[in-house]
Amino acid sequence: MNKDGLPGPHEPSPEAAAAWARLLRVQQALLASVEAELKGAGLPPLAWYDALLELSRSPAGRLRPTELEKSMLLPQYSTSRLIDRLVKAGLAAREACPVDGRGQVIAITPAGRALQAKMWETYGASIAHHIGSKLSADEATRLRELLGKLR
Repeated sequence: MNKDGLPGPHEPSPEAAAAWARLLRVQQALLASVEAELKGAGLPPLAWYDALLELSRSPAGRLRPTELEKSMLLPQYSTSRLIDRLVKAGLAAREACPVDGRGQVIAITPAGRALQAKMWETYGASIAHHIGSKLSADEATRLRELLGKLR
């Protein structure tokens, strides 16, 4: 704080600090709720859906591991372990990279596409419940725009 009791040039305003704290708390609460709903439906964690979605969106359903990690919405600190789990479950497959013989690509399998669709039933309903039932379409659009400014 400066001598007038105002935030200095490298300090957040009280409003900015409060907004930051609220954003983090809401994100944590919403993610915990979605994870609980997926678990309650007997489905794997949200990170599995996120990875399968990105693979399904990619050309020919394939991405290099580093591309997968960069495209995911959720932070994934051990993408290699997530890939191992997806491969072991038959939801993805490792293939030789066509442009780099030493590298690999991860490909979504038909079982992976089926699980992604099944997970979306619960995940989509969760989004509708936690966002769609609480915000009007205009409010959701405004929230998206405000969050976009932070990106």
